Amino acid sequence: MGEFTADKSHPRYESLLKRHNLEIAASRGMLADSALIAHGRGEAFDYLLGEKTSENAFLATKNALAHLSAAKRPIITINGNTAALAGKELMQIANYLNCPVEINIFYRTDDRISAMLKHLEDIKQEHGITTTILGESPDAKIPGLEGPRAKCCHEGIFSSDVILVPLEDGDRCEALVNMGKTVIVVDLNPLSRSAKMASITIVDEISRVADNMLKIIENEDNLEIDIGFINNHNLQQSLNIIASNYS
Repeated sequence: MGEFTADKSHPRYESLLKRHNLEIAASRGMLADSALIAHGRGEAFDYLLGEKTSENAFLATKNALAHLSAAKRPIITINGNTAALAGKELMQIANYLNCPVEINIFYRTDDRISAMLKHLEDIKQEHGITTTILGESPDAKIPGLEGPRAKCCHEGIFSSDVILVPLEDGDRCEALVNMGKTVIVVDLNPLSRSAKMASITIVDEISRVADNMLKIIENEDNLEIDIGFINNHNLQQSLNIIASNYS
């Protein structure tokens, strides 16, 4: 994999850096073949949203973090794209929450799990993170799903009450909601099935969300759950932003 050479003055520097990080992850066997397609689809929506965190996305992020902080058994799940784009930050958030992370991927293979586990263990060692990494040996299944994507860990996803599942697919999101969990999704597409099915959808790019959560953690002592939060209204606000940006 070639060295990243784009200058920081390049107007697409952040986008190019994310693509480069995904290319590295792909070369290490962490990504499914369709991962770069999914990222490109997300980038298209990010253009429409103005490539910045909106006010409603930030409020959804604060509300999500409040739910995670108040949970009895919170968990953060990580797939290949999130590991490549925000693995360190998500591990740091899990460390703050004193909760595990679970590797949970749509196209599950032993080689991908091993590659992701090594990536996250390296982050853990480098940054002094103590959070537990689950997912290598799943011992439970998500009801209502079939095949490898139903696999999960009993001490992780299965037993959680609040779950952050960035870049989740719609079927699994619905199945987790049906289990009675508060499901927090990060999705740049406010029209996706996962965005509509989630308890809280953060319509923002995953690395910005993770950075925002860390800033909130650093600056705020008390997080309060927004009891008036309605996800459909939150999604409509994101659609309104897209409409106003390009009307």
